[in-house]
Amino acid sequence: MTDPMTLPPHPPRSIRQIVADLPVSKIGEVSWPALGDPSVVPLWYGESDLPTPAFICDAASEAMRRGETFYTHKRGIPPLREVIAAYLTGLHDRPVGVERIAVTSSGMSAIMLVCQCIIDPGDNVVIVSPVWPNVNSAVEVMGGEARTVSLTPTQEGGWRLDLDRLAAACDARTRAIFVNSPSNPTGWMLSRGETERLLAIARQRGLWLIADEVYSRLVYEGRAAPSFLDIADPDDRVVVIQSFSKPYAMTGWRLGWLVAPAELHPTLDKVIEFNTSGAPTFLQPGGVAAIRDGEVFIASFVERCRRGRDLVIQGLARFPRVRCAAPQGAFYAFFAVEGMTDSVAFAKRLVAENKVGLAPGAAFGSDGEGHLRLCFASAEERLATALERLAPALS
Repeated sequence: MTDPMTLPPHPPRSIRQIVADLPVSKIGEVSWPALGDPSVVPLWYGESDLPTPAFICDAASEAMRRGETFYTHKRGIPPLREVIAAYLTGLHDRPVGVERIAVTSSGMSAIMLVCQCIIDPGDNVVIVSPVWPNVNSAVEVMGGEARTVSLTPTQEGGWRLDLDRLAAACDARTRAIFVNSPSNPTGWMLSRGETERLLAIARQRGLWLIADEVYSRLVYEGRAAPSFLDIADPDDRVVVIQSFSKPYAMTGWRLGWLVAPAELHPTLDKVIEFNTSGAPTFLQPGGVAAIRDGEVFIASFVERCRRGRDLVIQGLARFPRVRCAAPQGAFYAFFAVEGMTDSVAFAKRLVAENKVGLAPGAAFGSDGEGHLRLCFASAEERLATALERLAPALS
């Protein structure tokens, strides 16, 4: 019998290189040293300064007091899935069945779950960019290639998507197209015609279409942004990602959902079990309350963001070095600064010298370099202070 002590030693195992090589958050690189500093106006993260409405918090705390602290359905408690289905059916042009819905532990978790279901090493996902950087990383963690297709800047400071260029970027190893509309960081939004063309490309190529629509209610014309739920058939390979974070001021709750065709759900059940075993039970009644009773809050929040958007866009227009168009949706001003070539270093200086926290454009990919992102989902007084402090750096 071989003595195990005499066997040659195995080389020490290290962390997966593809994960070790993932970039550190550039927004975090700017924000972490100054987190909690009361002298800094923090407009770097994608969240409002409003706390979650009391009626949502009360529903969750009452559920906890009722003892709803045990394991539950992996895809979400039935009352939450049912209210989501009814909400989406009322919001969009086609009915959404409850069997297509899975509740997730945040919108980011939903994106990661979908990547785990469909991406093999060597596959690629074509991603409309600039985009929230975690999307690229989710693809790369699975051994896939995040293949970006840039939005084209317009002379007015806005953006447009070249769908022919996007189609040309797809090849035999492409598994999915990813699009975030309304967009973080640009505020650009797909039109109804563009959603139809994009769905046609996905159908023709047999691709998955992953649509991050977490800002769909934060629009400044109409009740909601054009959605793939308006046009897709139930069995289309379309996954729509949603979150409670943005429209209901619930960023810290980490609660979201997705809509997917039946073919994905058996595999989705497995990966939910392996990741979280489901969203926290007692938080989900808060989600029910948010959707059931949250329309008044959403309307007031959108109007608050509209005032913030107008104040910021008008304020930035005073600076000759800045180019920025009013966003169609979401709650960000993503503005170009003439002569700025290192947005991370520039954003760090703004924190140190001007006491304003903004997100560097480079955080959203190379297409975002030369820009800064300002979240205007804050009180007008805070935004006015930030603009006043930014004047010396941007003039």
